[in-house]
This record gives sequence, C-alpha cells and structure tokens, in this order.
Amino acid sequence: MSHSIDYTSPSAQFAFNLNNSPLFIKDQQNYINIMGVQQLNTLQNTSLLDIFLSSGNVVEPHYHQNAAELVYCICGAAVVSMLNPFTKEILNFSITPGKVANVPQGWWHYETAMEDNTHLLAIFDADTPEVILGSDILHFTPANVMAHTYCMDEKMWEKTTAPVQPSTYIGPYAGCENSQMMPYQQHNYHQSYQPYPYYY
Repeated sequence: MSHSIDYTSPSAQFAFNLNNSPLFIKDQQNYINIMGVQQLNTLQNTSLLDIFLSSGNVVEPHYHQNAAELVYCICGAAVVSMLNPFTKEILNFSITPGKVANVPQGWWHYETAMEDNTHLLAIFDADTPEVILGSDILHFTPANVMAHTYCMDEKMWEKTTAPVQPSTYIGPYAGCENSQMMPYQQHNYHQSYQPYPYYY
C-alpha cells in the first residue's frame, strides 16, 4: 500500500543497515533480517528479507497474502518450492548464485538450503509483506476442527502436531531428534502434487 512521503523532511530515511534488523534467529548460521517501511520510511512497494541458512535448513512453508516474492541466490544453493494452486503441482526450482525463482502472491512455498553458507535475498512488491506461517496454522487451528473436517482421529492429530512451535520460521528446530533426510535427496526437483481430500 503506497503512502505519501515528504522527501524534504529531516525524518526521511534513505539508508539503513540491514544487519541491525533481525526478524528471526535460530543460530549463528541460520537467521533472517528484515527491511520494510518500518525500518526505512522512504520505501514504497518494496521490502526484503536477508536470509542465511546452513545445509538442510528450511524456511518453513508459508504464504504472503499481500505480496509476490522474488528469491535471489547470493551464495550457496537452495531449492525454492511452491504449490501451483491452478495445476495442483509442487514446483521445485534449484537456485545457485545469480539465479532467481519467482513466487506469485498468495502461493504456498518454502526454501531449503542445499549447502552451508547459503545466502538468499527475498524481495517483495509490498512495503511490508504479510505472512501466514505453516507452524501457526498447525499450532492454532483447533484439533477438533481438523479432525472433524478431514475425518481424522483427534487424539492422533494432537499427538502429531504437539511438537510444532508457532512462528518456527527456520526448521528443523535446534536439537530436533526426529529430523528426516533432506527433502530433496530422494525426490526429483519437479514433482506432481496429488490432490488428496486433503507480522513480520
């Protein structure tokens, strides 16, 4: 949403140190910095996340209801995955330095680091991207609603989702004992999605 800027005002900001703006920190190798209009008040219709990941770490499944996202690989390697809601396919795009992947507004997606020292820049066409995180959906949707809607055992759903921490951002959790093989060591980069009855 655009806003009026007085470029003559002494409070107009034209530069910013992104290193001083953490959104989420898992550890020294896995963290996300943010810059939007709250950090740099002359921004209009643009913002970004500066993402640092080590191998096997995942920016959790999520979607941005108000912005498209362009993911640019600065160093390392990652797979950007998204659910195409029109074809019901999971699309996986391997990106290395200089390559980009575009995630349309509102599409469910996630990024997986394939190498240590992976550095991604996520650029948005909104001055403050909004986000709905998968961990928040799993944690806050009442178990009885999920069980009833999808014909599941409520106790089993509660047990399965009990470890989910809201606002995970980068998974797996530190100290996770149940981490499986990295998602792309066993699958092709372009696989079909089967349609099962399924702030900052």
